[in-house]
Amino acid sequence: MTGQTPGTQLSATERTRHRRLREQGSLDRHDLVTILKGGFVCHLGVVVDGDPMVIPTVYGTDGTTVYFHGSVASRSLVASPRATVCLTVTHVDGLVLARSLFETGVNYRSAMIYGTPHVITGTAEKLGGLKILTEHIAPGQWDYARRPSRKELAATTLLALPLDEASVKIRSGPPDDGDGPDGALGIWAGVLPLHSSWGVLEADPLLADGIRPPSHLEALACRPAAGQSH
Repeated sequence: MTGQTPGTQLSATERTRHRRLREQGSLDRHDLVTILKGGFVCHLGVVVDGDPMVIPTVYGTDGTTVYFHGSVASRSLVASPRATVCLTVTHVDGLVLARSLFETGVNYRSAMIYGTPHVITGTAEKLGGLKILTEHIAPGQWDYARRPSRKELAATTLLALPLDEASVKIRSGPPDDGDGPDGALGIWAGVLPLHSSWGVLEADPLLADGIRPPSHLEALACRPAAGQSH
């Protein structure tokens, strides 16, 4: 835990300084936390045995730390505590369809977090981190489902990465070529928004009769996914 609170400024470092498209960069820590809380899948970049690996995995955050986990046999998780990693989260909000192919792009929100994660070893701390991760993914599920057993905890590696060094970029709005020469081409331009939402709950085929979904999952079903910039 870093002790920092949302709303403070992020400190630009040599790794996080915005060099290109600076107008899309943000140093607002609130933007970083909002992007992280709006998703649950990240890509973890780490060097293993001299080769780069980028691994998709789930994560959870409490606003000061991001937690991710996997098998104790995972090569990427074994290497992570000994090296700097880059954890990336991206939301795609739509296609930016410009009059020229050069200006065509994507509306997005992204965060890149750098640091050396540490392994959570204590049972209480491990359960606390797993609770944050679980509640981040499906609020209410920690108190509903069976908790991890001692054997399951031993088979799980939980890593914590503080939100001390991060780069945030956000692109929104229409194409940028409407007031230039291409504006007179007679070509349609605009944005095709991309929205994601949860579907209808699908019961396990082996579920016993009479077991209804809990209210916290029914509340998620058929709703927009978190983090949508409508």
